[in-house]
Amino acid sequence: MTLAPDSVRTMFDRIAPVYDVMNHVMTAGLDIRWRRRAAQAAVRAGDRVLDAACGTGDLAIADLKAGAGKVTGLDFSEKMLERARVKQTSIEWLRGDMLALPFADETFDAATVGFGVRNVENLELGLSELRRVLRPGGRLAILEITQPRGALRPFYSLWFDRIVPLLGKVLPGGDAYTYLPASVKRFPTAERLADMLREAGFADVRFELMGGSIVALHTGHAS
Repeated sequence: MTLAPDSVRTMFDRIAPVYDVMNHVMTAGLDIRWRRRAAQAAVRAGDRVLDAACGTGDLAIADLKAGAGKVTGLDFSEKMLERARVKQTSIEWLRGDMLALPFADETFDAATVGFGVRNVENLELGLSELRRVLRPGGRLAILEITQPRGALRPFYSLWFDRIVPLLGKVLPGGDAYTYLPASVKRFPTAERLADMLREAGFADVRFELMGGSIVALHTGHAS
């Protein structure tokens, strides 16, 4: 199951009121810790930071708390951005497309993406755009759901294939969460995403699995 960009945008506009609640429910609140870990992996004191596909802004805010000097949050869903702007006024919130970032080359010292790269139409282009706007040596952290492995795989399959869609249906607009399991299944493995980052111009690419292997944090440096 894949959706056209306009359909993805419409979906996120619709689920904006329940997005934060669903994230916390789906992860038992661990998403807060994961975002903090991603921010700490990429951000250094005083950095100019881009949080792409920022959604309602939680990772961008974590970037700010990690010591960033200036944070820009970008998303193509205006309804998501409306909620982000309420949360933090000192961050620059922009509507834009991660496949055509509206910034000059080498604008940022660091970039983060939290649960966003899975939804871009052209992942290779999205990664190349992130590389383009980072200065040489700039740091990248990507936090994303990945295909579960190991002993907990049956539990996660039940959770994401059955329970999460049912939870979504009881919330306004939450029926869009039927899209989540399909989007995870078609997304590259953690190993393949690491290779794609290297192909896009990132060095020292690493990833760690968290939450019993359901989430991967990829990091790298713009080479």
